[in-house]
Amino acid sequence: MSPESEADHTGEAALPGTLPEALRAELVEFRRDLHMHPELGNQEFRTTAAIKARLEKAGLQPRVLAIGTGLICDIGEWDGERPMLALRADIDALPIPDTKSECAYRSTVPDRAHACGHDVHTAAVLGAGLVLAGLLEQGQLPRPVRLIFQPAEEVLPGGAADVVECGVLEGVGRILAVHCDPKVDAGKIGLRQGAITSACDRLEIALDGPGGHTARPHLTTDLVTAAARVVTDVPALVARRADARSGLAVTWGRVESGHAPNVIPQHAELSGTVRCLDLDTWRQAPDLVVAAIDEVANLHRAKSEINYVRGVPPVVNDPAATELLRDAMTARLGPDSVEGTEQSLGGEDFSWYLEHVPGAMARLGVRTPGDRIGRDLHQGDFDVDESAIAVGVEMFTAAALLDAVR
Repeated sequence: MSPESEADHTGEAALPGTLPEALRAELVEFRRDLHMHPELGNQEFRTTAAIKARLEKAGLQPRVLAIGTGLICDIGEWDGERPMLALRADIDALPIPDTKSECAYRSTVPDRAHACGHDVHTAAVLGAGLVLAGLLEQGQLPRPVRLIFQPAEEVLPGGAADVVECGVLEGVGRILAVHCDPKVDAGKIGLRQGAITSACDRLEIALDGPGGHTARPHLTTDLVTAAARVVTDVPALVARRADARSGLAVTWGRVESGHAPNVIPQHAELSGTVRCLDLDTWRQAPDLVVAAIDEVANLHRAKSEINYVRGVPPVVNDPAATELLRDAMTARLGPDSVEGTEQSLGGEDFSWYLEHVPGAMARLGVRTPGDRIGRDLHQGDFDVDESAIAVGVEMFTAAALLDAVR
């Protein structure tokens, strides 16, 4: 839709604040610059500086967070009464190599990549802030909006918890965010009321025994067998001790033990994740999982040391905030731009904000229409259809204007 359009897709008067073509191109370049210079959680100094400089260029006053990276920026001045809408973007990258072979903007940092789309999230929220700042100058922004650029989303228990401690939600009544989805076409978003992601915790286990000769396993603790039993039996026990509808699942990512074929080792290590679809069951999960590990280890006479690392609760989308996103997309791109989406088993620290204020996260389509191969998240070749950036900007700006009159 062009800025001169006089009607939206519902036939009503169009909302102001559509994205100018010059800014659209600039945001693509901004995203590519971030993509070439990815930074891990709590190390996003260059990224923070780049966002800050662009906001200051627009005459805004961003404030770097006390934790050293990340920043917030208010578009307009809060009056201390009517709560603001917040738009959140995460800014960190992943510790994996960028494997895109023919790409002018591939990562220049070894073993670092924006393989989860945080560069896209950042560009979309930045663009929305710049468009809203223009509306503010024209007297067309009814209520202030806060931009939150958050570090360390990929670091359990998530940088959002630290950001909340910095007071970024003071004056905020509702918060919105997006996450790239390579299964949804660019030009569309996926929405769901209620839980849209799962809880995710990390599990680290050490098993110990006296060790011995493989010829005499009956005289010692057969630690490899004990570890194997923990791998297979613990998920089964946990699944039978929680409501199946909660989706509580233990999945292993690493198992290490032993150095020789004829030596029973003295030490084994296992690590994995605990995921859960239900908030109440997530709160019970540590007790359930630890009890199951102890039972299996004791059965095989292995001493267990368990480090259960609390991660993030599920993202539970508020119904009113979800409908705000739907109405915003409908106003900009029509009702066909919104589709339903399922709850995933992925974790997202946006959930920490929702422990304090209502909000919603949309799945931002980044797949080129017609492409059925796709590049999945957290893979070294992940990339996006960059038209998705403009979609995110249009949705956020429309949501800010609609929220101001509700």
